[in-house]
Amino acid sequence: MNPTTAIPPTTIDDRQAAAKQARSARSKAPVFVLGCGRSGTKLLYHTLLSAGGFAVYHAESNAFNLIGLRFGSLDRLQNRRTLLDHWLKSKLFYRSGLTREEIEPRILEECHNAGDFLRILMETIARKQGVERWAESTPLHLLYLPLIKKLFPDALIVHIIRDGRDVTVSLNRIGWIKPLPWDKKRALLAPAIFWHWIVSKGRKYSRNMPGDYIEVHFEDVVQKPRETLAHLGEFIDHDLNYDRIQQNAQGTLRDPNSSFRGDGQEKEANPIERWKALLSPAEVAHVESLIGDLLRDTGYQLASPEADRRRTLPLSFMSFLYPIYFDLKLWLKTYTPLARMGEIRRMGISDPPADTTDERQAGETTVSPSTR
Repeated sequence: MNPTTAIPPTTIDDRQAAAKQARSARSKAPVFVLGCGRSGTKLLYHTLLSAGGFAVYHAESNAFNLIGLRFGSLDRLQNRRTLLDHWLKSKLFYRSGLTREEIEPRILEECHNAGDFLRILMETIARKQGVERWAESTPLHLLYLPLIKKLFPDALIVHIIRDGRDVTVSLNRIGWIKPLPWDKKRALLAPAIFWHWIVSKGRKYSRNMPGDYIEVHFEDVVQKPRETLAHLGEFIDHDLNYDRIQQNAQGTLRDPNSSFRGDGQEKEANPIERWKALLSPAEVAHVESLIGDLLRDTGYQLASPEADRRRTLPLSFMSFLYPIYFDLKLWLKTYTPLARMGEIRRMGISDPPADTTDERQAGETTVSPSTR
């Protein structure tokens, strides 16, 4: 090449400008806070909302696990109208703080899939609240990560992981994950396998989104909040000032969402390693025999001796069968007409509450992250 026609090298200023532009784009990217139910998704989501700069929406959108499936193809105008007929009567709408007139036209004109619905909803809330960014936290959306990244290529995924033994006792207490009829005496183990199944799927999907996925431990959020939030803030390019978050605490930061509330023993006071007080040594050994590999992979130490973790035939059968069972239910609810039978009650369909302000601040929906 003739030296007189050589392309000039990129200047330092050009590189700095490109880096600044990339940071600016990341600082406006949507954030999905996901994880197995009872792992602290609401705690971390409400922490982000308390930091400021995010659209405040105290509900799980259920965009992918319910709305995008229950109402058929949203390419059809009639299906969009049916969706609106249900959604506008639900707590999911009441807690948005929007009016029908603010949301209905865009849903009818622009919504062709679950991603469109979520984008329109959250952008409308953000615009009304005068912010540029939004976050979403429906635990079961962890199962739809490939679709989420396809529809939101810039999305940042925060996977919160909690000790599977604590998740097991919490899920077992509230009965979200039901055992098969012949396993009722081993009901505790069904939620343990569910934790292993859904967390493993999230981690598997993350391999295709390097740089846009981070794992955060629930225990670190509780025990090392300043350090953990500083690290997370760098990842999502957002100022997660701990002191400001405490001063502006919302949702579960004010009112912890414990499944052990009012148990008479105040077990909810310390959510870390609660399983040690609630499980017998034999139960710990059984749980660890089923999920011990993932516990270790995610940084948790096992408590039972290796000899006690040997699986009996029934436990081996559960370990083999239940992931297939969960996969089958997910496939049926996603790719077959059974999707049109989704549990509409998860939307919290009801008459408008007398005080919608209280509803929006409650921080809870009737949605439960189960595969029932």
